[in-house]
Amino acid sequence: MGYVVTIDGPAASGKSSVSRELASRMGWKWLSTGAFYRGLAYVANEEGVPLEDEEALVKLSQSPIWSIAMQPERTEVIYRDQKVTDEVAKDQVGLWASRVSALPKVRTSLLKNQRDCEKNSHGLVAEGRDCGSVVFPQALLKVYLTADQVQRATRRAQDLGMSVEETTVSQRIRDHQDSTRKSAPLQVPEHAWVVDTTHLTLAQAVAMIEKRIRESMKE
Repeated sequence: MGYVVTIDGPAASGKSSVSRELASRMGWKWLSTGAFYRGLAYVANEEGVPLEDEEALVKLSQSPIWSIAMQPERTEVIYRDQKVTDEVAKDQVGLWASRVSALPKVRTSLLKNQRDCEKNSHGLVAEGRDCGSVVFPQALLKVYLTADQVQRATRRAQDLGMSVEETTVSQRIRDHQDSTRKSAPLQVPEHAWVVDTTHLTLAQAVAMIEKRIRESMKE
């Protein structure tokens, strides 16, 4: 079993950028666990499966018509032999994913697939909303990234080419859905290191966390 570092936090807190760069520096694999929920939500919409039909979603979660592929730059979602990662990244799909991820049986169904990503690797950096609390609770280091809402909305708007007002609205809805769901709600994992990225550059945040990872590996 290799090392696992988890990076959790709300949308646009810097999880993807920080975790991806950390994985690159460490020479480890990188995983965005949110791709599983976004992918399932996207496929469900394409296949006409209601987002409230828990049993149908569980069945669809194990269907061979879609899959996840870990790449150095992003976690790819493949649907019917086509890469749909760009479509899956849209804010609307994120809102669908938040609804899907609130269903306990769906989370259980996808959990093994997420954990299997650790296999045959020296190290893994996994980012999401419950990586440290549920997916990899025995991680070497658990990090929870946060930032003030204005900064997060601004970052998201720049990423998606949307207005700050639009991203603020969808972000608030997503935050509420994620933090109030009964199954694995968004929370600071036990023993996690909380890092506020509001006034940090990407380089600064990565350097801080990389230093802590290397210190933890020596303990």
